[in-house]
Amino acid sequence: MSDQANEIREIIFETLRAALPQSRPLSDSTHIIEDLGLDSVAVMDFVMEIEDKLDISVPLDKIAEVETLGDLIATVQRLKQAA
Repeated sequence: MSDQANEIREIIFETLRAALPQSRPLSDSTHIIEDLGLDSVAVMDFVMEIEDKLDISVPLDKIAEVETLGDLIATVQRLKQAA
């Protein structure tokens, strides 16, 4: 795993830990909606916070493709590399 992916993972996990009402185990295979119980508004708020922290913009069609935290990490990494 690259250093960039690990850095992105830590930022995403830290942001989620701060946003979740109770502590939950997080991994690349964690489903954002099913495992974390986030609704669409909470997901959008979370993604906007990640965008601000990482200085990127995640297109809505990419958000729709993301199911797990691993998907989100990979998507963010691709966007960072394309920037």
